[in-house]
Amino acid sequence: MEQVKDTQISENPLPALTVSLSPHVKSRESTAKIMWMVNACLLPPLVLSVFIFGFQTLIITLISVLSCVLTEAVSQKLLHRPITIKDGSAVITGLLLAYVIPPGVPYWMPILGAIFAIYITKHLFGGLGFNIFNPALIGRAFLVATFPVAMTSAWILPIQDFAIFKYMQPGVDAVSTATPLYVLKHYGLAALIEKYGTLSTVYKDFFLGVRPGCIGETSNLLLLLGGAFLIYKRYISWHIPVSTIASVGLLTWIFGGEGYFNGDPILAVLSGGIFLGAIFMATDYVTAPTQKTAQLVFGIGVGAITVLIRLKGGYPEGICYAILLMNTLTPALESWFKPKRFAPAKGIVK
Repeated sequence: MEQVKDTQISENPLPALTVSLSPHVKSRESTAKIMWMVNACLLPPLVLSVFIFGFQTLIITLISVLSCVLTEAVSQKLLHRPITIKDGSAVITGLLLAYVIPPGVPYWMPILGAIFAIYITKHLFGGLGFNIFNPALIGRAFLVATFPVAMTSAWILPIQDFAIFKYMQPGVDAVSTATPLYVLKHYGLAALIEKYGTLSTVYKDFFLGVRPGCIGETSNLLLLLGGAFLIYKRYISWHIPVSTIASVGLLTWIFGGEGYFNGDPILAVLSGGIFLGAIFMATDYVTAPTQKTAQLVFGIGVGAITVLIRLKGGYPEGICYAILLMNTLTPALESWFKPKRFAPAKGIVK
């Protein structure tokens, strides 16, 4: 009887193994928790923006966020997918979209940008995890292409009468509503320093964020603190932000001697939306590489394209298009720098 049992047991095949897609490592950190934590890190720049530019920046941001969330729900309903607006991903897109547009745009513009960012860029490509490009940046690119005047001139004079905004006061007609990058591009570093007083004052004010610009890009300090927290929590790694910022500074120092930055790497890094793009957009989980070496190459590419657009293009800033262009190379970078297999090649095992 025992022999029969043994025979039956030996003849029964082992149950089939279930192989699922990665990641296989379990963690207490859910997608929703990470998304809402990123949203929390993005709120301090909004508070400063309301203080500097006025209450309309809060209205624009709320319209952008609500439009993204509503478009997400409608898109998922129309495409017969589960509605996942509670995970916070649409809120991040809404915040970032508002952060990369001028504070003086009409209130209906963020709605159009949100529809294009969420429905076209995200859900028509398959939803969260399948989009090729960063949705917020595609939304901005769409608005720049369709409403170029508003997206390049709707800058608001700061409510607070800070001394650093003297060059924006009446009497300087050509740059009365210009951003620092516009002043640098068309009038040079000497003109900017003349209005600020000293170069050290320029560094300080650009770092603290008391300057004109898009809604969420002004304070490099607040963006850096938020990024440091995300790196500490291991929600993002340092590779893309550091390589992007470092390459912008280094390449400006090497090749920008004849450009409007006069080869000043600190000014190049602190100007425009370098910190916002490098920390909160280039590190997008879906559109950025996951391998560390690939992330370094990705960041260097973003920095190089940004400097190329700034120095040789007609547009003062280039971080938006640099990230979008590098998004197209993410699959290739993942393939080029994929980890080596540790298992022996077929036919070597004896």
